[in-house]
Amino acid sequence: MDNLAILIPAYNEEQTIEKVIIDVKRSTINIDKTNIYVYDNNSKDDTVQIAKNAGAIVRHEYIQGKGAVIRRMFREVNAHVYIMIDADDTYPVEAIPEMYRRVVSHNADMVVGDRLSSTYFEENTRPFHNVGNSIVRTAINWLFNTQINDILTGYRAFSFKFVKTFPVLSRGFEIETEMSIHATEKKMSVENQVIEYRDRPEGSESKLNTYSDGFRVLKTLGKLYRIYHPLAFFGGIAIFLMIVSFSAFWARVMIPFWHTGNVDNFPTLIVVSFIAIAGIISLFSGLILDAIQSQERRNFEYKLQQINELEIKKLRSQN
Repeated sequence: MDNLAILIPAYNEEQTIEKVIIDVKRSTINIDKTNIYVYDNNSKDDTVQIAKNAGAIVRHEYIQGKGAVIRRMFREVNAHVYIMIDADDTYPVEAIPEMYRRVVSHNADMVVGDRLSSTYFEENTRPFHNVGNSIVRTAINWLFNTQINDILTGYRAFSFKFVKTFPVLSRGFEIETEMSIHATEKKMSVENQVIEYRDRPEGSESKLNTYSDGFRVLKTLGKLYRIYHPLAFFGGIAIFLMIVSFSAFWARVMIPFWHTGNVDNFPTLIVVSFIAIAGIISLFSGLILDAIQSQERRNFEYKLQQINELEIKKLRSQN
């Protein structure tokens, strides 16, 4: 079991991968039992050979997508502390010792490399990325009542407990959103660490598509809110449907009835009745799913105890 595992997902990063590995080695020279893992995701250039020559442990994930790579890394690597960093040389490796210390000394389960509080908006030349980051950060912090400063950063440190309990559901760049929400909803300790960000070097291309990946991130946000807060989600739908039903019923059925004494709009009455029933079903769906989610939280706390015991056993077997 490693003391520190550096996890680097890579796809066509021959221009920067060697520098990242060398810089990481330099920054972790004082941390014993550190290994650097490069997980290649079907690169078509010389990323794999360059990473091997630089001294990294190279493994492969053949299902395309960053989420698939992270699923493979989290399953295969055992370490007391994990630090995930991109292979594009946009993050400062000098922050690694402090991120490591926060996990070890503060018992943090996730340390977020916060770009948005430093140089991101000046260095990043893609304005829609800047807007998208701000929108996602605001939405998640509001919906999930958290204070994570950079939701989409790929520079993070994790505890053993986080890595072995995180269910990777996404296959793409929305994985960072999942990580942030998982840590928040499971009451794990999260710390923000401000880092300096530099844009990709000339000739290195981003794999992130502003529009399609941004849409997937927002879709994931809605899905996770439904999963973790079903009563608020379905209760909101129920309130909306009941307001529509009552408004239509009052305007199209009750007011004409008071004036004429007859129910003239039977089709409207039938439609608003079905809308009201849909609202009631939505409310009870939220109540049932909320009870299931409460049980899931209790089961997760029990699973955390098992993970803690597993980590202790692995550390004792090392010693």
